[in-house]
Amino acid sequence: MISPLSDIKSKKIGKTSTIWQFVVILENAVIGENCNINSHTFIENDVVIGDRVTVKSGVYLWDGITIEDDVFIGPNVTFTNDKYPRSKQYPESFQKTLIKKGASIGAGAIILGGVTIGEKAMVAAGALVTKDVPPFTLVKGSPATIARQIEK
Repeated sequence: MISPLSDIKSKKIGKTSTIWQFVVILENAVIGENCNINSHTFIENDVVIGDRVTVKSGVYLWDGITIEDDVFIGPNVTFTNDKYPRSKQYPESFQKTLIKKGASIGAGAIILGGVTIGEKAMVAAGALVTKDVPPFTLVKGSPATIARQIEK
């Protein structure tokens, strides 16, 4: 289901995915099967989303972000992709961010560009992620630090 109140340019969206109202998806974005993209979400061209991914409301996915299968992204999570942003001055390439299979990111977390969030890792609500998060690890705080290991 794709809401008629969304603006979808990409043809690379899994047939079983749900796109809610007020979502914008640019032409070269790729979205897998059985995803749920909630209202007020923006997805740029160089974004790849795997299967069974949930993206809650108020999330903007910028060029250079790859999200593997079974990932949960909570409401109002903020991603960046440019370490030194300036108006109308663009880097040769944007930072690459990778969210590995089964990871979860809590509401309002901030994910700086160039990090990898490991498989089945969890980012607590409101955390500021400035470096890679190991697999099967819960991080919290600002800056985010390891709180504990997560059972596989």
